[in-house]
Amino acid sequence: MAQVGIFIGTVYGNSLLVAEDAENILKDQGHEVKLFDEGTLEAWQYYRQHYALVVTSTTGQGDFPDSIAPLFVAVRDQVGFQPELRYGIIALGDSSYDNFCGAGRAFDALLQEQGATRIGERLEIDAMEHPEPEVVSALWVEKWGRLLNL
Repeated sequence: MAQVGIFIGTVYGNSLLVAEDAENILKDQGHEVKLFDEGTLEAWQYYRQHYALVVTSTTGQGDFPDSIAPLFVAVRDQVGFQPELRYGIIALGDSSYDNFCGAGRAFDALLQEQGATRIGERLEIDAMEHPEPEVVSALWVEKWGRLLNL
């Protein structure tokens, strides 16, 4: 089965709940999973050969939470082309703000620019519609986990 690094950007804990739920689902499917609530470039580099799942909320005007902002900058400024990377994105946001899911969309766009391959579609969860985001993410993660190693 696959090795999956889950990289988390959270402020109030919702992304962490989604990531922990994803970890359990993926482990139940037989995958080897590790959570990174403050992911480092070193950890990212390891999972470039495997799978990365980015689970991030959005703050302010589409900004990254402090727990994942340094990783985004490091990947943007130091990694470059990474066609071997296969990844997924779960973006949490609030549609009452202009830059809904801005952090997740920005991370996705960066990885696409760097030649990485997204597995499945990006999941965007709106806090206005889904106050318990892990309920929405569970089905997506189950499907995403089945797409790994195909």
